[in-house]
Amino acid sequence: MRALIGGSGAPRLVEVPVPTAGPGQVRIKVAAAGVNLFDLAVAAGTLADYGVARKLDSYGLGFEAAGTVDQVGDGASFHVGDEVVALVARLELPVKAQAEYVVVDASAVAPAPRGFTAAEAATIPLNSLTAWQSLDRAGVGPGRTLLVTGAAGAVGGYLVELATLRGARVVAVAGAGDEELVRRLGAEWFVPRGEDVASSVRALVPGGVDAVVDAAVLGLAALDAVRDGGAFIALSAGVAPVALRGTDVVTVFFRSDAAQLAEVVRLVEAGRLTLRVADTYPLEKVADAHARLAAGGLRGRLVLIP
Repeated sequence: MRALIGGSGAPRLVEVPVPTAGPGQVRIKVAAAGVNLFDLAVAAGTLADYGVARKLDSYGLGFEAAGTVDQVGDGASFHVGDEVVALVARLELPVKAQAEYVVVDASAVAPAPRGFTAAEAATIPLNSLTAWQSLDRAGVGPGRTLLVTGAAGAVGGYLVELATLRGARVVAVAGAGDEELVRRLGAEWFVPRGEDVASSVRALVPGGVDAVVDAAVLGLAALDAVRDGGAFIALSAGVAPVALRGTDVVTVFFRSDAAQLAEVVRLVEAGRLTLRVADTYPLEKVADAHARLAAGGLRGRLVLIP
């Protein structure tokens, strides 16, 4: 089968054996696989530089897949033919979601949303679970105020929608042209990117917000918008600021969670979460997809079709 690997500076399409599902696993015939910024780092071979993986000759590419179960290992509660989505969270696997087949622990798999294409479904797992788990860690709930930087992006959009569904009030930071989008997603307040974030946010929320999820990596500029003792969530290794003023500063990395993923799917089916596909590419055009993602400015996700 064909699969994408990285680690030597650019993604490569290679032929590898079709994997076999072991106990507690399923094999998915991949219909679509999301492309994320993290894939660029994996392809470039910089994971070891950030201390999140060992230095290997190559790594499988792709963290999220949508497709059909075609093999079920002992103890896995799925059936051949089930349409599913999955988050392949481990970094050092030789083959991952951007392949014709992928083997995944059943604990990382949920039924795919009904009424949506495989390309749309493939945009769900990584960014929605990153947002969900970040909001959990920040204690976001009814009446709380949350600052989301990069609010128009892939993670940011989910953060705004999920926080609003939890009853929080959201301040969104994004490009000036994205105000209509982030307000439609549920943001109550808007701050254009490039302004003095802390001053602008504190003018809207006196005393500062309860928490920030810093998807745009603003660092100290975003931390200064948080009240004393509030929460700061970073999403990338090595970028979290010092925990000034008693703030709770943590870095949240995504993890597989079938129950959370199933709940996200339920919200998608109910029309409560927005799926955004910017474009699709075949596996052999992965370099074009990576270049387009690296250029920035996308409002939606790129998806690979095996």
